[in-house]
Amino acid sequence: QVQLVESGGGLVQTGGSLRLSCSASGRTWPNYAMGWFRQPPGKEREFVAAIILVATTENYADSVKGRFTISRDSAKSTVYLQMNSLQPEDTAVYYCAGGHRAIKFRRPSASEDDYDSWGQGTRVTVSS
Repeated sequence: QVQLVESGGGLVQTGGSLRLSCSASGRTWPNYAMGWFRQPPGKEREFVAAIILVATTENYADSVKGRFTISRDSAKSTVYLQMNSLQPEDTAVYYCAGGHRAIKFRRPSASEDDYDSWGQGTRVTVSS
C-alpha cells in the first residue's frame, strides 16, 4: 500500500496563491497516477486535477482550468498543486490520491473510485 502525505494548506485571501505537495512512499511503478480531490464544507468530494507520475499527461476539472497547475517530480514520487487566483469557492479540504488503476485510456482518472491510496487531507481556506 502506498502512503501519501500532503502539506501546504492554509489561509489565503481572494486572489492569492498556495502550493500543495503530496509525497508518496511505497511502490509507485510502473504506472501510477496521482491526483487531488477536494471536499468543500457541506458538499461531496470532487475531482480537482490528476497526473501520471512518469508522464506529463494531466487532467483538470473545468472549475480550476487556467488557475491550478498540477506537476510532478517523479524521482521524488511527489506531486504539486499550484493554485493561483484562489476564490472563496475553492475553500475545502484537499486530498491527495494515488492509484495503479487510475490511468484510463492513457489519461489520469477523474473518478475517486479508481484511486486506492489517500492522504489525510489539508485544509485550504480562502477569505473574501
